[in-house]
Amino acid sequence: MLAILDHHLLDAAARPGLRGAARLAAECWYFGIKEARACLFVALFFAAVFLVPRAGLLGLPRYDVLLIVALGIQAWMVWAKLETWDELKAVSLFHVVGFVLEVFKTSGPIQSWSYPDFAYTKLFGVPLFSGFMYAAVGSYIIQAWRLFDLRIRHHPPYWMAALIAILIYANFFTHHYIGDYRWYLAACALGLYARTTVLFRPLDRERRMPLALSFVLIGFFIWLAENISTFWGVWRYPHQLGAWSAVHVSKWSSWSLLVVMTFTIVGHLKHIKARIHVPEA
Repeated sequence: MLAILDHHLLDAAARPGLRGAARLAAECWYFGIKEARACLFVALFFAAVFLVPRAGLLGLPRYDVLLIVALGIQAWMVWAKLETWDELKAVSLFHVVGFVLEVFKTSGPIQSWSYPDFAYTKLFGVPLFSGFMYAAVGSYIIQAWRLFDLRIRHHPPYWMAALIAILIYANFFTHHYIGDYRWYLAACALGLYARTTVLFRPLDRERRMPLALSFVLIGFFIWLAENISTFWGVWRYPHQLGAWSAVHVSKWSSWSLLVVMTFTIVGHLKHIKARIHVPEA
C-alpha cells in the first residue's frame, strides 16, 4: 500500500483549478504527507526506541532488540520497494560513519556520553544499533530527495562541498585536542551555500527555499529527537546522569553541521551515479 502511495505522491497530476487558500491547503497537505513518508524509517525506529522497555524483551537486552528492529525495518522497506538497493547501500554507509563517531565519543579519555545498559551486540562499548540513529538522518534525506523531486540550483563545486564535509566530520574528533572550530566551519558552509537554493515539489509546482535554511531546520528537529531519546535513557550525557536535563542548545549546531555532511554524501552519490549511468542517445 505504501508503494502505491509513493506512486501517487510522485505522479500527482496538475491542479489547474486550485487557487488561493485551496491551493495552499492542498500543497501543505501533500507536503505533510511526503514529509511523514520520508520519515518512515525515522518514525518506526524511534517508536521502537521509546516503546521497548529498558529491561528488554523476551530475555534480550534493549539495545539488542533495537538492533533487530532496525534491521527488520530496513529489510521490510527494501522488500516492499519503499527503498532501493542503492539507497540501502547509502544508509549502510551512514551507519558506519555514525558508528565510528560513536566509538570515539564514548571512549575512555573522551566519554562525551555513554550507553550504560548491557547488550550482547556491543562493540568497543557501543551498541551496534546506535549507527542507525545516524542512518536515520541519511534515510530521511534520501527519501525526501526522491519524494519531493529535489533539484539544487547553484550548488557549489563538488570538491569544495566534499572538503567542508570532511572538515566538519574531522572536527567532531579533533576538537577534543586542538580546539572546536565548528563556528568557523559553519561560517564557511554558510558562505559556500549562500547562493544555493533547493527546488522541491510538494504537489505539482516547484517551490524553493535556501538550502542552508533546510540544514538548520533539520538540525533542530534532530535536536528535539535527541532530547526525547535522552529523557527515555537510551543514552546519557554526563550532566544527565544524576537527573535528566535538556540537551544543550549548542548540540543543535552540531546536528545542523552533521546534516550538511550527510546531504553532501547523498548529493555526491547521486552526482557520481548520474555520471556513470549516462542515458543512451
